[in-house]
Amino acid sequence: MSLGFVTGRGHYDTVIGAVREAKTSVWIATANLKELMVEDSRWTSRRRRVGATSYRSIIGVFAELCAAGVELRILHAALPSRPFRNELRRHAGLALDMRRCPRVHMKAVIVDGRFLYMGSANWTGAGLGAKGTGRRNFEIGIVTDDALLLDDVQELFDRIWRGAECGACRLRAECPRPLDTAAKSAMIPRRTAAAGSRV
Repeated sequence: MSLGFVTGRGHYDTVIGAVREAKTSVWIATANLKELMVEDSRWTSRRRRVGATSYRSIIGVFAELCAAGVELRILHAALPSRPFRNELRRHAGLALDMRRCPRVHMKAVIVDGRFLYMGSANWTGAGLGAKGTGRRNFEIGIVTDDALLLDDVQELFDRIWRGAECGACRLRAECPRPLDTAAKSAMIPRRTAAAGSRV
């Protein structure tokens, strides 16, 4: 069992690094969901200034993961930012499954059921993106491969995802789309559901 502490640039290097290496699944829980830029190593130095770094949206990384058969889930509380939604529209047909619950305040990233991040960082550029040192939020978190902790976090994520917590929720009347109703409509095959995200 490994357990590590991350802060500053460590969030980007460790968490986004793990997401980029995903083989089967990426589950993300976040209160705020915003556009997140990542460094793009695909460009050669002939196409950019020497020493300059080019960037692209994380949505492009998601598209590559989906093409490789990786399951992508995002559980979020707030409406995604306009730049995030605009970038998502540019990747029509992306099999990114999103569900919204106003009570979600946890921040977690689970990759392949083997890597877990828990901490303060939302899925935003200032939290997990490639922002410079002077612009990044002050965040702390832990990363681990502990099987018992992974099981507990995945179980909670899945309960919320399936709408198992909706029945007793006192905010149900204010919820834009209770997840227990969304979960019933999600029983269609994944390829059919992939055409639109449940935002």
